[in-house]
Amino acid sequence: MGGIEYIAIFFSFIIGLIFGAAAAFFWRRMVFNRQLRLAERKAARMVAEARNESKTILQEAQDEVKKNKATADSEFRERRNELQRQENRLNQKQETLDRKIEGAEQRERNLANKEKESETIRNQLGELKDKQLEQLELISGMSSTEAKQSLLDAMEVEMQQEASRRLHQWEDKLKEEADEKAQEILVSAIQRSASEIVAESTASVVAIPNDEMKGRLIGREGRNIRALEQATGVDLIIDDTPEAVTLSSFDPIRREIARITLNRLILDGRIHPARIEEMAAKAKEEVDADIIAAGEQAAMKLGIQLHPELIKLLGRLKYRTSYGQNALEHSVEVAHLAGMIASELGANVNIAKKAGLLHDIGKAVDREVEGTHAAIGADLVKQWEKSPEVLKGVAEHHLETSDTSIWGYITSAADAISSARPGARRESLESYLKRLRALEDIADSFKGVEKSYAIQAGREVRILVKPEAIDDLGAMRLARDIVKKVEETLDYPGQIKVTVIRETRAIDYAK
Repeated sequence: MGGIEYIAIFFSFIIGLIFGAAAAFFWRRMVFNRQLRLAERKAARMVAEARNESKTILQEAQDEVKKNKATADSEFRERRNELQRQENRLNQKQETLDRKIEGAEQRERNLANKEKESETIRNQLGELKDKQLEQLELISGMSSTEAKQSLLDAMEVEMQQEASRRLHQWEDKLKEEADEKAQEILVSAIQRSASEIVAESTASVVAIPNDEMKGRLIGREGRNIRALEQATGVDLIIDDTPEAVTLSSFDPIRREIARITLNRLILDGRIHPARIEEMAAKAKEEVDADIIAAGEQAAMKLGIQLHPELIKLLGRLKYRTSYGQNALEHSVEVAHLAGMIASELGANVNIAKKAGLLHDIGKAVDREVEGTHAAIGADLVKQWEKSPEVLKGVAEHHLETSDTSIWGYITSAADAISSARPGARRESLESYLKRLRALEDIADSFKGVEKSYAIQAGREVRILVKPEAIDDLGAMRLARDIVKKVEETLDYPGQIKVTVIRETRAIDYAK
């Protein structure tokens, strides 16, 4: 009973499942058919819309084609008209060109005819010229070649005379302009330089409080004076001069060390050989420091960088004088003047200043090395200065070399200005008169000189000549000869102007 029920239930389930599946199938088919109908209607609608849209597009395309065709037709007509116009212009140009060619051919024929006529005339002129030349040769007795050569010779002489005259004019003009420019430069440099006049004595005199100090300085059996002379390298002169002793030495630095040592010994009061050596050593250190300070101050004043060894040598010039002019102050002044001259000439101012400052550096060691101080200075500068221009300025500042550069001339001019300006150097009356007398004697030694006068402190000599013995050209030659002899025989600072005066007077009397 139970089994039959289970079977009945199972078959009922199977039958229900079959009916459910059939119902689902028919439902899905009905839904699919419905969707299919909807899709067919949508497709029909889309087809209709597409047809309408294609009709619209087709209509627009046809309108555009018509429009483009009309535009193309219009452009075609315009281009055809333009081509027609161009063709007409070309035809007109062709006609014009044909007329011009025809006119050119006509002118060419005319020119050919004229050339034939000109050739005929030239031949006739040539024959006529030959006949005239033959007649001229017969009349002058010279051939055409000889006449041509004579004319060329005359023209050559005339041209040489004219060239000489113009060359002389140009030389005078150039000399005048060069003199004016040189005077402007030198006057400008001198006016801008306001250096003090320094005149130091080469003798050192030390004051002492009393004459008793002389005995103490001499010491027992002269041991103190010997120790002082040995420590400083100077000679101590103790004479009858009251309250003063004299230090004698060719070396100004040693003399300065001795002066400082002696002053300190006098102030200290303890004078014996050991104390003398101690004071001399301290004085030497002080002078060495002062030398370096003086060199650095001079370089700093000019804004120049120098090697330390050159600074030391430059500082030694503080204790050196030339004709009473302090060598270091002179070098600084020359550096300023050289810089001013270089600025006027458009040259390097720094190089000119450095050459001017170092130009006399050879004087710091010229007792230790043989040769001129310019050559010695150039050798010293060459060791520590790399600028060849500065080396040339130092070596050439006395114009002793065969070839002088612009730096040599600048340094020489600045040196001459500094040395020759009034009051820069001290000169004894005897040597001054001797130099003037020697200058006048040189001028009087020439034939034809009536009288000579040295003026302006020996910077100019004026010479009166006999007019019947010397003409104008002779006066010019005499001036050059005197200048040459003065340069060869005299030693002088700066330059000496030689003026030869020739005067001719014509006197007559009316009765």
